[in-house]
Amino acid sequence: VPFKRLLVKCKREIIRMNHPTIRPEAQRAPAVDAKTLARWLAAGHDDAGREVVTLDTRNAFEVDQGRFRGAIDWRLSRFTEFPQAVLDHLADLRGKTVVSYCTGGIRCEKAALFMRDAGVEQVLQLEGGILKYFEEAGGEHFDGECFVFDERIALDATLDAIEAV
Repeated sequence: VPFKRLLVKCKREIIRMNHPTIRPEAQRAPAVDAKTLARWLAAGHDDAGREVVTLDTRNAFEVDQGRFRGAIDWRLSRFTEFPQAVLDHLADLRGKTVVSYCTGGIRCEKAALFMRDAGVEQVLQLEGGILKYFEEAGGEHFDGECFVFDERIALDATLDAIEAV
């Protein structure tokens, strides 16, 4: 059991971004499944021949636990910094297939919607985040473990808990 106690709170926005026009419940961002992403990363490009880059939407301390090899990491201290980081790096994303990813799929969904609205032409989210990727593709192209927000601290590519150091 990952949680020793359960506390439910109603929030106006899950994973706060401070952009009320980004509403994942109204429409989903286009997504790529784990096996397709693994294939693209192995090839270095998507099916249309565009360079594929992964963009980590998590906070820096989570990225430090583990990340996709070569992923873009803007060293965010909180997700509310993400929109400005996108605007500051728009030119770096042009002409590429950008795959946003996060732990389980909430931040990367919002991130992909924001990037699309900001003008990134080809942006997708990793369906189900890192945890779904581990489940379907293993640890291929991923270095380290995935930080999780419970007593387990982190999970490896087999979804086993990593002992706290």
